[in-house]
Amino acid sequence: MKLKKISTTCLLFGSLAVVSFAQTETETIVLVEEELTPLQQIEQRIEIIETTTGTQSKLKVSGYIQTQYQYGETDADGVKVGSGIEKQKQADLKGFSRFGVRRGRIKFTYTDGLVEGVFQPDFTEKGIAFKDVYLSVKDPIWGTNSLKAGIFDRPFGHEISYSSSRRESPERSRIFQSLFPDERDLGAMLTLQADKNSPWNILKLEAGLFAGNGIRPEIDSKLDFIGHLSAKKTIGDMEIGGGVSAYLGGSYQGTNNIYVMKNDAWVLDSSNPDNIGSYAKRQYIGFDLQFSAMTVAGLTQLRGEYIVGEHAGTVDKAYDFKPTSLPTTDTYMRKLSGGYVLLAQDLGATPFTIVAKYDCYDPNTQISGNDIAGAGEITKSTIGLGAIWRINNALKLTAYYDIVKNETTDKLPDTKDIDGKITKYGYEGDRKDNVFTLRLQYKF
Repeated sequence: MKLKKISTTCLLFGSLAVVSFAQTETETIVLVEEELTPLQQIEQRIEIIETTTGTQSKLKVSGYIQTQYQYGETDADGVKVGSGIEKQKQADLKGFSRFGVRRGRIKFTYTDGLVEGVFQPDFTEKGIAFKDVYLSVKDPIWGTNSLKAGIFDRPFGHEISYSSSRRESPERSRIFQSLFPDERDLGAMLTLQADKNSPWNILKLEAGLFAGNGIRPEIDSKLDFIGHLSAKKTIGDMEIGGGVSAYLGGSYQGTNNIYVMKNDAWVLDSSNPDNIGSYAKRQYIGFDLQFSAMTVAGLTQLRGEYIVGEHAGTVDKAYDFKPTSLPTTDTYMRKLSGGYVLLAQDLGATPFTIVAKYDCYDPNTQISGNDIAGAGEITKSTIGLGAIWRINNALKLTAYYDIVKNETTDKLPDTKDIDGKITKYGYEGDRKDNVFTLRLQYKF
């Protein structure tokens, strides 16, 4: 018995000795392999640096911050915020001023070969919102065609995709803010363009299918088509571009009844149980044109767009393109039109630019004047005048004044209290809704 224990112990120690010797020999080999020449050490360091730099070069971080001061008259859109302010507004009818962060964007773009991923949040005093979250895959032959999927700008017209960091006016035109809230939508888009060396490269087609609900979840399982065919040509110091856009979509119908406008009044056009769950038209056609030229007077830019179409709304609201649930109200069909014209002129070689812009939006082209009985039918136009100071390549200061005019009707008068004091302006005259904006932008 003792002899057996002794044999087992010797075997155990022998095994440990073999393992120890093998480990020591391996460490010796590793030490020998690590003894690199000075040239090999330099090459190894260069390889590490190139690998690290290559990974970092695939990631691009950019963005911009827009801080601003605004003063708006009593009925100015978007300047007064919150129910408390609304009560104050109805009590004293005074204007309102505020400081704010209009946009605080940071954009992460990671490019690896033909694939690109983009993520862009927006930080303001109102919170954090996601603007762009998408991936794009280019074709391996020309690199000018691509497939994009996620949340991104709708391919309709020119102003939607024209970056807010470059735009001369503080905000997009009223018709785009109304028909395409958030500018972006959830969907997939195909871009087709010929090779850069081809004479057909001047043409570009962008077409895709979208949820039609802005930056919100899909609620009706119906996809809308949006397409934009554009052309751009450079001739000497001039550049001319233009395009035509189409939006072919639908709005969910929650009841039997569909109303249309006839002889300046709403008329029941259809009352059928089959209407429930069907889709009313949401269709727009747009035309855009851009022109720029460099002269001794500086860069001159002229742009414009015009849109016509029709869509469904409620009796008192022309549209609701950001719903969180399916509608349960009757459908009211409206025809619409609107657009804008913008002129931006650099002052020679100075860092200053002057801007003039006119935009107009008519949410119901079949009714006007005293026949209007709802605020959702009122036509509004805006004359914008501004000046831009490009302080340096990254810093820009913009001063801009919006003069807003509205269509008038005696059927929507001022609201007065029992003492005859006006507590809320109506539409029998031009409302007080002009806005001044002073904005400082830093782009990185």
